[in-house]
Amino acid sequence: MNEWKARKFWDEIAVRECEGGHEILLDDRVLRTPGKKGLVLPTRGLADAIASEWQAQADVIDPGSMPLTRAANSAIEKVTPQFADVADMLAEYGGTDLICYRADHPDDLVAQQSLAWEPLIEWAADDLGARLNPTQGVIPIAQDPASLRALRQAVHAVDVFGLTALHDLVTLPGSLVIGLAVTRGHLDADEAHRVSRIDEAYQNSQWGQDEEAATAAENRLAGIRAAARFWDLSRTG
Repeated sequence: MNEWKARKFWDEIAVRECEGGHEILLDDRVLRTPGKKGLVLPTRGLADAIASEWQAQADVIDPGSMPLTRAANSAIEKVTPQFADVADMLAEYGGTDLICYRADHPDDLVAQQSLAWEPLIEWAADDLGARLNPTQGVIPIAQDPASLRALRQAVHAVDVFGLTALHDLVTLPGSLVIGLAVTRGHLDADEAHRVSRIDEAYQNSQWGQDEEAATAAENRLAGIRAAARFWDLSRTG
C-alpha cells in the first residue's frame, strides 16, 4: 500500500499584512498550521522566507525541506499554549550547563575546554549578570541562585517565536549560555556548534569518527543554523 503524501495544490504565493502581523496566501487560501490555526507571522522577513519554502516545493510537499514553516507551526500550536513551561524547562539548563563541566585530564582536552568555555563564562557574567562556576567531573554542583534567576529572566523575556528558536539553540548544543549567546549576537550558529562539541571533536581526533556520529553532528549543525535564522527573521526590532 502506497503511503499518502501531500501534494502541491497551488499556483501562486503571496504575502500580505493582517491583524497582528503577516500571513501567506496559496492562491486564494490563507496558509494555516496543521491544526488549522492562523499562521500569523511577526515580520515580513519571516513571512517572505516561509513563502519561499512553499514556493520551492515540487509536486509532493516535503516538510523536511521547510524548517522555518515547522518552527512557525510549533510556535503557534505548541509553544504559545505552554510558554511558561517551555521557558522554565530551558532555564533549568543553566543549573547544569555544559560549559561548567570540565575534564580533569588529558591536559590538551582541559586546555581546549578552557579556551572555548572560559570566555563564555565571562560573557554570561558580564552580559547576563549570571556568574556560573565551573567544576571538574560530572557530579552536579550548586550554582549561585542569583545567577540562575538572571538566566531564567533572560529566557522568560523573549517572545513566543523567540522562545521557539531558543528551544533548539539550547537543546541541540546542550547549553543555555550557548543558546543565549547566539540570540545576543555573541556567537553565530557555526561557532555555537563548534564550542558545544569540544569533547566530541577531541575524541574524534584520537579515535576517528564513525559515519553515524558524523551524520548526527551534521544534523545538529543544520538544526542550530535553522534556529538561528528563525530567531533573526522573527525579530521585530
